[in-house]
Amino acid sequence: MTELDADVVIAGGGPVGLYLAAVLLQEGVSVRVLEQRQTRNQHTRAIGIHPPALQALARIGVASSMVREGVRIREGVALSGGRIVGSMAFGNVSADFPFVLALPQFRTEQILEDRVRTLDPDALVKGANVTGLTDDGGRVTVAFESREDSTHRPALATAALLVAADGARSGLRDALGVPASCRTYPDRYLMGDFDDGSGLGDKAALFLERQGIVESFPLPGGIRRWVVRLSRPAGAATASDLAGLVGQRTGIEPDPATNSMLSAFSVTSALARRTVAGRAILLGDAAHEISPIGGQGMNLGWLDAEALAPLVRAGLAGGPVGRQFREFEMARRRAAARARRQAEINMALGRPLPAPLLRIRTAALGAAASIPAVNHWAARRFTMH
Repeated sequence: MTELDADVVIAGGGPVGLYLAAVLLQEGVSVRVLEQRQTRNQHTRAIGIHPPALQALARIGVASSMVREGVRIREGVALSGGRIVGSMAFGNVSADFPFVLALPQFRTEQILEDRVRTLDPDALVKGANVTGLTDDGGRVTVAFESREDSTHRPALATAALLVAADGARSGLRDALGVPASCRTYPDRYLMGDFDDGSGLGDKAALFLERQGIVESFPLPGGIRRWVVRLSRPAGAATASDLAGLVGQRTGIEPDPATNSMLSAFSVTSALARRTVAGRAILLGDAAHEISPIGGQGMNLGWLDAEALAPLVRAGLAGGPVGRQFREFEMARRRAAARARRQAEINMALGRPLPAPLLRIRTAALGAAASIPAVNHWAARRFTMH
């Protein structure tokens, strides 16, 4: 049986788990990251990286690579009925990163993985399916199956701390007996990536239309993502269906033949009642699932990890960190609750309205956007400052 030993075991090799691994490895902490997948998902949803997260990523030396590859969105525009009704500039939200960066999640993960492997070639264990854990109060042991050559071999990883970064459907959260406060929403969306013929350049765009919002974001390689709010489940919707909906609402119809990703999703949220359970810490989506509308989830996870790393180092050094962990838990739960409220506002603004109410809402948003102080406040709020 394979037996691994480390200071910290991280269950989940997505963007949050890999970021935490890199931070800890830089500080001389030994880490093992157990990742169930053997290959990256090319169709992952998260694309927006906000300035505070870029600051955190700069500390592990990967922000510059991401910025080189990504699209820097310096402005967002709101349109209705074919005319611009408001705009939001991100130039003053950060001195170092005055933009929101658009980069597909699979590239973000690959850059983070490369950094982890540079720091420790053995830190990431792929094909590792976690099956259970035990916490004796001094060490935590994680049981997992290692998939090699189509065989499933039992293995163990033992560490002083376990970080569960295994996603919104976290099996470890359930195994730890941590309940979550869950909400479901009536909002359903269909999104896809197409060659960009919009003429919008590097701008993000929100089309506030009677049938529901359409969101649009530039991606590297001359690609643009379109997200349409639906009035019913997507069913077996096709790229042509999505292109037709975009065209009906915005007057811009993507070419279905250029579609490179198509996904439908509904929205739920969940906040874990606790994020620290014995020698285990929940991180990222395992601690808080947030609506993808607004692009906060991945960024929130990175900021969680940034706050957690010094506590882990102090705890491993034998320092008294019980109070600090309690403060971490409370602070990150508050941050997650704020992010959930912001996502709920974002979704509400995109719901269908009768024409008279749509005109009122659009006029109100345009008036607010024209006030510099309000515009600046909204830009900071949107970029998670």
